[in-house]
Amino acid sequence: MDLFGFLNVNELALAFSNLSMFPYFDMAHYIISIMSLREQPGAMEVSQRSPFACWFSSMLYCFGGAILSALMMADAPVAPLSNTTNLLLASLMWYLVFYCPLDVVYSLTSIFPLRLLLTAMKEVTRTWKVLGGVIQAGKKYKDGLFVMIAVGWAKGAGGGLISNFEQLVRGVWKPETNELLKMSYPTKVSLLGAFLFSLQQCRYLPIQTHHLIFIYTLFIVTNKIRIMMLGSSSYPFSSVESVLFKTLFVRPLTFSSMSDLTQSSAHQNHKKPNASNGSTSSRNTDQTDRKESAVNKKIN
Repeated sequence: MDLFGFLNVNELALAFSNLSMFPYFDMAHYIISIMSLREQPGAMEVSQRSPFACWFSSMLYCFGGAILSALMMADAPVAPLSNTTNLLLASLMWYLVFYCPLDVVYSLTSIFPLRLLLTAMKEVTRTWKVLGGVIQAGKKYKDGLFVMIAVGWAKGAGGGLISNFEQLVRGVWKPETNELLKMSYPTKVSLLGAFLFSLQQCRYLPIQTHHLIFIYTLFIVTNKIRIMMLGSSSYPFSSVESVLFKTLFVRPLTFSSMSDLTQSSAHQNHKKPNASNGSTSSRNTDQTDRKESAVNKKIN
């Protein structure tokens, strides 16, 4: 882009796109993910009752996106766990967050400035996860736009999308927390990123990959920092989302009047048989009275 050349950040964007996520950024991702699990209701009780269930839930938090995207691509769901180094690193972070003596690691990482830094580093890894899912789907389904979006979304927000399965591991069943019913912020930004990277990979978006990586990462990191510092959970495009929802998916008010007319007509039809029954019974009564009067005349 000419704007990047004008601002002299083209080399910065290119160097940023070649940034390695291992080990520091991956470590930050594991720590924040496992801390999120620990702060779930009942997670500490599970860690004391069944350490294996706690570990398995932690791995789902850490590798949920890779597992879900592997299932969507008809690969083995255990393939993401084949990297022994990453698995051992995630397991080490799990043990330190839950079982470190005197709870030193969790207390230290809960300090706001450090947690803010680790969360920002975790958001950086989200970009690589979404882009990796899009590229993986693009290699198998060339120019399959919707498949690329779905796989990139799953890889970037898979931990949230499979949250109901993870809850079952801990003995919790809350179907109302399904991410498809009410999307959280990470799920929404991952879907946005999957959409943008898929358009770029299919050449519908005229921008280079490293430029889009830099812009998207800058957006999600700064917005996440804003949310944490202000204590707000608002989505940047919530107003646009609300307008589109009200325009496309809210049923018009005229439907209610039509239902009222249908109910009133049905009520009238229900009354008609009663009226006919009343007239028939009155006619039968008149005929009976006439017969009785004729019999009385003959007797007299």
